[in-house]
Amino acid sequence: MLKSSILGLAIGLSAVGSQAAYLTYTGLDVGIGEGVPLATTPNASAAETNFKNALIGVGTETFEGISEGTEGPLAVHFGAAGTATLSGGNGSVQSVTPGTTNGVGRYSIPSASSSNFWEVGAGSSGDFSVLFSEEIAAFGFYGVDIGDFDGTLNLEIYKAGSFLSSLLVSGARVNGGSVLYFGVIASDITEDFTEVRFRTTGGSGDFFAFDNFTIGNRDQICRVNCGGEVPEPGSIALLGLGIAGLAAASRRRKAS
Repeated sequence: MLKSSILGLAIGLSAVGSQAAYLTYTGLDVGIGEGVPLATTPNASAAETNFKNALIGVGTETFEGISEGTEGPLAVHFGAAGTATLSGGNGSVQSVTPGTTNGVGRYSIPSASSSNFWEVGAGSSGDFSVLFSEEIAAFGFYGVDIGDFDGTLNLEIYKAGSFLSSLLVSGARVNGGSVLYFGVIASDITEDFTEVRFRTTGGSGDFFAFDNFTIGNRDQICRVNCGGEVPEPGSIALLGLGIAGLAAASRRRKAS
């Protein structure tokens, strides 16, 4: 069993011949058993915070407004960031009482105040995809109870049906009820994507839970930081012209 928690920030390299590289944000909090949800998820939450700090105005689908038992294809909504269709696999929306698990390690995030999550059976029959209504540059999510039966999870990235990259999300065995966060941001416009596919493996009877899908398009990536005013490129250009004009006027005054 994995005894320590993990928090990481890494670069994910494409699995094919191109030199595309995606910035990834990962955090893992090891579970304490299948019947007890983690009260806090400091590493996963920190990864989510770092991911969102690189973005502005993003939208998140929490599954809270979707009825328990709803299966795909499923329309998911991200506010002004757009919409998507979740399809494939054998998944459905499941629900638990806040502060509890379903008895076998899966629950909603944050556990104390939410109920719903997306659940799939691990293995090729449980693979599913999220097809976005427009090209995006960032995608993040929580995974719960992934890997307690040696299951693995890869996230494949596509643009208009063409494969771009495969990123390893989880490949180590961990305790039941563990929580991870995984976020990916395209480093430039050539890496923007229109679809992600979840590829899972697992032992017999293994199930994975997912929650809080977040997306952002290229315009929502912060150019400097999200904590302050970030001028648009046109404003920066005008500022440069203004400085140049002041310098020229100063030179004329000195010459006269």
